[in-house]
Amino acid sequence: MTGRTMDQRQAAAVAAAAEAEVDGEADPAAAELQTPQVTEDRDPEPSRMQMPRGNPLLLSYTLQELLARDTVQVELIPEKKGLFLKHVEYEVSSQRFKSSVYRRYNDFVVFHDMLLHRFPYRMVPALPPKRMLGADREFIEARRRALKRFINLVARHPPFSEDVILKLFLSFSGSDVQNKLKESAQFVGDEFMNCKLATRAKDFLPADIQTQFAVSRELIRNIYNGFYKLRDRAERIASRAIDNAADLLIFGKELSALGSDTTPLPSWATLNSSTWGALKQALKGLSVEFALLADKAAQQGKQEENDVVEKLNLFLDLLQSYKDLCERHERGVLHKHQRALHKYSLMKRQMMSAAVQNREPESVEQLESRIVEQENAIQTMELRNYFSLYCLHQETQLIHVYLPLTSHILGAFVNSQIQGHKEMSKVWNDLKPKLSCLFVGPHSALTPPRSPPEDGVCPH
Repeated sequence: MTGRTMDQRQAAAVAAAAEAEVDGEADPAAAELQTPQVTEDRDPEPSRMQMPRGNPLLLSYTLQELLARDTVQVELIPEKKGLFLKHVEYEVSSQRFKSSVYRRYNDFVVFHDMLLHRFPYRMVPALPPKRMLGADREFIEARRRALKRFINLVARHPPFSEDVILKLFLSFSGSDVQNKLKESAQFVGDEFMNCKLATRAKDFLPADIQTQFAVSRELIRNIYNGFYKLRDRAERIASRAIDNAADLLIFGKELSALGSDTTPLPSWATLNSSTWGALKQALKGLSVEFALLADKAAQQGKQEENDVVEKLNLFLDLLQSYKDLCERHERGVLHKHQRALHKYSLMKRQMMSAAVQNREPESVEQLESRIVEQENAIQTMELRNYFSLYCLHQETQLIHVYLPLTSHILGAFVNSQIQGHKEMSKVWNDLKPKLSCLFVGPHSALTPPRSPPEDGVCPH
């Protein structure tokens, strides 16, 4: 059978072996995949992806449908193991599977690797970095947040959410989840090997797919840069609210310290006036209101961290995974295809040279066999290239499904500002009457000052 007459389904079956041939390496797992794993008269396995109804290239999901697929919580469970090393565990709880399991960072790493193995042409979010030594509380909390964003993006991704490795990761309560994940993917090819329409992906792509890909990539890059700047400003706003809370709390404590001062005053300085005593009594009681103001400001800062900054980070993680996918497409599939074509041209020149030089028939037959194998490899690379573009087209649609998240973020920001200012305004208004004893008016009456004129100029 030559590459020109090879059936497309058989081309998909030898994909892994052909790639190994291009790379010049032998892959035992790929060799086992040369024979198609599923035939027409065999029931498909549960993990095998089925052909969607209608136009399979187009997605019909809404943001609410994606968010409703699952909500996964990731909470810290610090546990000291051994005399010197402190390992951090996470409790991972899934609403969809009604499960709660314990996972360590290395479990996430293996799960991430299996996702890349199964779905090399999809947006697999990156994991936060691993820090071996000197992991302080702030780093551990930042990594927990990043792991939570990662697992929620994965759990809501259409192909990922239907794969067995996600269910294993979120619900398997055994002692060795890493080996379980590796075993589940040991004899299963990637999405190209298991998708029924993989070898026909070209039929569903628009004629100008390369142009659309370039335009979409530039658009996503611009969106990422804009949201990156928004995230930085949102972080600063939330940080200022928390810093403001700390300043208000210290301000109130300093007022209380002044009011609690017990240093005696000489009679010649007070001139028989009780002003300082009255001021101290009033200052001492103000710390309660300032502590309440500090609490309101801290609540606003924390709320904006959770509802605004984290949602911006979630969207940025998704956009970054799209950028990474585009790079994998160019460095992976396209690069291998070009290498295969180059190798094929070299073999053809060798074949022509052998014909001219009248070499022995055996060497010519070996060269012909290698050329046929390389033709198969080229055809497989072409099929994978089109399937990669097919997946990229769908992932681009998925990015646009997530774009309405912007309104959620802005709504959370506006509501936080309204609620925060409203609650702090109430405390400030409650505090104002308590200041009346701090101001000395005519005839020794203690009255607060009047508000200055609107033009800022005091009357003569």
